[in-house]
Amino acid sequence: MTTALPLPTEQEMFSRRVKDPEKQLTPKYTYVVSLTEYHRRIDALNSEDLRSLCKRLQITTKEEVNSKHGTAIKTELEPETFKPNLSEPSDLLEADQIEKLARNLPPRTIGYPWTLAFGTSKHGMSIKTLYRAMQGQDTPVLMVIKDSDGQVFGALASEPFKVSDGFYGTGETFLFTFNPEFEVFKWTGDNMFFIKGDMDSLAFGGGSGEFGLWLDGDLYHGRSHSCKTFGNPMLSKKEDFYVQDIEIWSFE
Repeated sequence: MTTALPLPTEQEMFSRRVKDPEKQLTPKYTYVVSLTEYHRRIDALNSEDLRSLCKRLQITTKEEVNSKHGTAIKTELEPETFKPNLSEPSDLLEADQIEKLARNLPPRTIGYPWTLAFGTSKHGMSIKTLYRAMQGQDTPVLMVIKDSDGQVFGALASEPFKVSDGFYGTGETFLFTFNPEFEVFKWTGDNMFFIKGDMDSLAFGGGSGEFGLWLDGDLYHGRSHSCKTFGNPMLSKKEDFYVQDIEIWSFE
């Protein structure tokens, strides 16, 4: 004869749940929606309503952090940060021009002294010598050009110049000019034609068959056009120009 076991009381069931919460039986439900409804809900995750909610809750997205990171760093820095120490005086840049350029350099260069890695007045007009001077460098480099018309312009390269089969570099690269006033032309995102070097020339930017800035192998003749990479106008007064001097600064 089998004796039926008494059913546990409600109090005993509660005690068991407290002692062994992992043993609780949790009912599982299957919730089915149509494919159309599924995609509607996915799309809703990118809606203005969600962005508004994030803003109210002071939630910052990863993209917002990345886009604002460099600006936030520069906003919090003391003005003296943008008056860098130079290894030697520049023959091409005035103090206020140095400060304006410093405010637009990549955050990873901030606080480092400027070292003259190459100068035509010191090293001569030769692209081979320029490439040799870049060996051992591992920071972005700033090229400053003064042409025969007295115009000052140039480029910030995300990495040292080198001979390459194709274009290289990153979106940190930009073009600039001080004529007629200081302007910086940063990456538009249209293409990735940042820097290209060979033994006959050095070029920045491209698109539609034109370079934003181009120098020949003797570093004497140059050319500037509007280009899609940086959305820049012509940097020099004339499309074709002759180089008076070049300085290349590294940050270390």
